[in-house]
Amino acid sequence: QTCALPIWKKISYMNKNYKEKLQYCRESIDRLDSILTYTLGERFQKTKEIGKIKAKNNLPSTDKNRELKQLKRILKIAKEIDLDTVFAEKIFNLIVNEVKNNHNKMKK
Repeated sequence: QTCALPIWKKISYMNKNYKEKLQYCRESIDRLDSILTYTLGERFQKTKEIGKIKAKNNLPSTDKNRELKQLKRILKIAKEIDLDTVFAEKIFNLIVNEVKNNHNKMKK
């Protein structure tokens, strides 16, 4: 396993010792964690806008059809990239539940 390296980096990666490989993989994980955090921040900014629209127009904080459509899309992607679909669904539900809580707070 080569931490999903581009082909042009795989040759030099294979010649590294285990400490260098661990360091390289950890740096990659750090970068990906940053991307996840920024992406979640951007996502919650958008859902905050949606929450304001819903609160202003007295709309429910839940849209079951939208949630189901999104979950199906997420699970399809998870399967394509060989990510555990149970895990993907847990993460999706965690995010959606936090969004609903935020929307409900806006209504008060």
